Amino acid sequence: MEHERSAIIELAKNGKTQKEILKLLNIPANRRKFVYRTIRRYNETGKVCDKARSGRPPSVTTPALQKLVRERIRRNPRRSMRKMAQELKVSESSVRKIVKVNLGMRSFRRKRVHFLSEQVKVKRLQRCKGQLRRHVNHDIIKIVFSDEKIFTIEEALNPQNDRIISHKSSTIDPDLKYVPRVQKPLSVMVWAGISAVGRTPLIFVPAGVKINSTTYRDLILEPIVKNLSQTMFNGGSFVFQQDGAPAHTSNVTQTWLQSNIPCFIEKEQWPPYSPDLNPMDYSVWSILESRVCAKSHKSIDSLKRKLREE
Repeated sequence: MEHERSAIIELAKNGKTQKEILKLLNIPANRRKFVYRTIRRYNETGKVCDKARSGRPPSVTTPALQKLVRERIRRNPRRSMRKMAQELKVSESSVRKIVKVNLGMRSFRRKRVHFLSEQVKVKRLQRCKGQLRRHVNHDIIKIVFSDEKIFTIEEALNPQNDRIISHKSSTIDPDLKYVPRVQKPLSVMVWAGISAVGRTPLIFVPAGVKINSTTYRDLILEPIVKNLSQTMFNGGSFVFQQDGAPAHTSNVTQTWLQSNIPCFIEKEQWPPYSPDLNPMDYSVWSILESRVCAKSHKSIDSLKRKLREE
């Protein structure tokens, strides 16, 4: 610690900023106050050593306990701080303080992601490079991204960010506290497309109708996609994108597209397992669902009206 403080002062004397000092000494960003206080203490006292402290020294968060916590985290970084506190027979707040203040660590949520085999990774990379070469002239504004999503009449819940402010959990109105779920709620499949210059109307797939090559052509391609040049691009050209769903990649659909759409991304060109490349997938649908399903609907007609409105 003393050596670290001396290094900070030497760099500060050489005109380095606090941000540069953090980077040069590889000090975590959550310890930037340490750098600031070291420089301030030197400017005030001309020394780098700690000031004399008042009060008793810590009796729980000792170096020995810090070492035990560090070792437990090293062996198993998924270890619960609550269980660690029980094992070490100290309070949970003490363990959290050691992790955050003394060790400079914090907990991160694990994330669910698509499984990508090495073969798929290579294919994604090759096809992404192909798309970049294809749109080198920045004609990405001409791409019409399309996708389907199922909406239900139930209220959408974001368990991470949907919170209620109250003195006690027991005082919250149950109608507000709980979001009920039922088996097989009423639902509707919706198709839509967007580009940088506009959007298609929402297409509701009739109940009981399975999306295959024929229904995809009759409900979506013929009435909507075929006319996008006129309805969205004022007679200009466009590029049609769709994902790898069976109805999209079938020979029947690909042949129809070759005959009716001058420019589209063929099934061998679009990167597989790529919802992160389609703004419908990674943005538009979730925003629409949060607005449309902010509360539950009594019927499919009510759900459709709200979808059209939003």
